[in-house]
Amino acid sequence: MTGAAIVAATQAWLDAAVIGLNLCPFAAAVRAENRIRFVVSPAHDAATLRAELVRELRLLTAADPNQIETTLLIHPHVLGEFRDYNDFLDSVDAALAELGLEGEMQVASFHPRYQFAGTDPDDIENCTNRSPYPMLHLLREANIEHAVAAFGSTDTIYERNIETLRNLGHAGWKRVAGMPPESSED
Repeated sequence: MTGAAIVAATQAWLDAAVIGLNLCPFAAAVRAENRIRFVVSPAHDAATLRAELVRELRLLTAADPNQIETTLLIHPHVLGEFRDYNDFLDSVDAALAELGLEGEMQVASFHPRYQFAGTDPDDIENCTNRSPYPMLHLLREANIEHAVAAFGSTDTIYERNIETLRNLGHAGWKRVAGMPPESSED
């Protein structure tokens, strides 16, 4: 699959699931204003992906937020197994610390087989963080604070999302999100 096709699938998921189901109330404006950077990594190993993550964090930190507010670093060729992906998040945290970006940047995690601790693989709440491809969502803390100030507390978003997904069910989620059948159980 080409990089353009991977970005298109990610954008379709973002539009239909994340924005369409209002899983993230902050995403619609950023998407409408074309301030999301979509990057498809050619990495086939974790070390190369980490180097790309560092480069993208530096680029986002230096970028004008009115031009690039957030980045989706999509990595379809590495960390396809969720356990490996989850283990890599320690490297993400270390990179933020090494760059002195703790408290300035954060990285949210999305994966086709995302699973929260204490859940079963087929629990619907896992779908809140399921995406067509493994990806790292790079965000500025200041933008999150600004969104919270504009929209209010984020404390209930997760609970509302679980209710939305429970009402949809797995078949509805797959239909809306355009997810492949193996991404969740029926």
